[in-house]
Amino acid sequence: MTGAIDMFKSKIIIAAFAALAGLASVPAIAAEAGPRPERQPWSFAGIFGTYDTNQLQRGFQVFREVCASCHGAHLISFRNLAEPGGPSFSEEQVKALAAEYQIADPTAEGGLRPGIPADRWPSPFANEQEARAAMNGALPPDLSVMAKARGVSDPFPTWVFNYFTAYQEGGVDYLHALLTGYRDEVPATAPEGFELLEGQYYNEYFPGHAIGMAPPLADGSVTYTPGEDGVTVPETLEQYATDVSAFMMWMAEPHLVSRKQTGFVVLLFLIVFAGLMYGTKRKLWKGIEH
Repeated sequence: MTGAIDMFKSKIIIAAFAALAGLASVPAIAAEAGPRPERQPWSFAGIFGTYDTNQLQRGFQVFREVCASCHGAHLISFRNLAEPGGPSFSEEQVKALAAEYQIADPTAEGGLRPGIPADRWPSPFANEQEARAAMNGALPPDLSVMAKARGVSDPFPTWVFNYFTAYQEGGVDYLHALLTGYRDEVPATAPEGFELLEGQYYNEYFPGHAIGMAPPLADGSVTYTPGEDGVTVPETLEQYATDVSAFMMWMAEPHLVSRKQTGFVVLLFLIVFAGLMYGTKRKLWKGIEH
């Protein structure tokens, strides 16, 4: 029995050392992938953060005019663009937008029909083979949940504080850094001693630094449609990257605001409930030795 206990203790000690070794290796892995993306002042960050409607509308414009020519977003329907908490386009705008696209439908005459709000966002390619053929063998990823599928690594003990600050914007920080992480040269070239294959570009934040996507954005590449607030927004690479990254965050988590509101109400209820239970306990056990 004593031998079994000693063996169990030894396993615990080994597991603890393995965990510490894993934590120590995180900075090295992050360094190989590139510098840590800088945290951006997102409007939706923090416990009470919310989406900026005007920013989401601008981000959708960048997504539609630039990103959607290569990438799909099959988890998003046209009608989602009219939902509260998002870009908040009107139903008429969404219907007109959907009708601009031809949707594959075997029941329609000719196999195609105009889109309707219930349709998913159409892919720019008919299938994977067509996409790879157009992209030199690379498959452009779907962007529906890309902001949540990507992330950043924080060394210990930094990541511990993320639980208290409610930091969950690592993925969108990475997307912003990726879009602005190409070298200034056009076409983007690699540093001396770094080899790029044909069709690859050097990106400071992409793991391995060799990315198959050409720099998609540049100053003046998108002419913004004036928003409802009438505020003039700079048409720069930095602004485009910020806006489209925010839009991709909304695509990945469209109900983020309602989730935060629900969480706050639940926490408030638990605090009040705990106070009531404590008061009840004090009253029931008053005068009774225990």
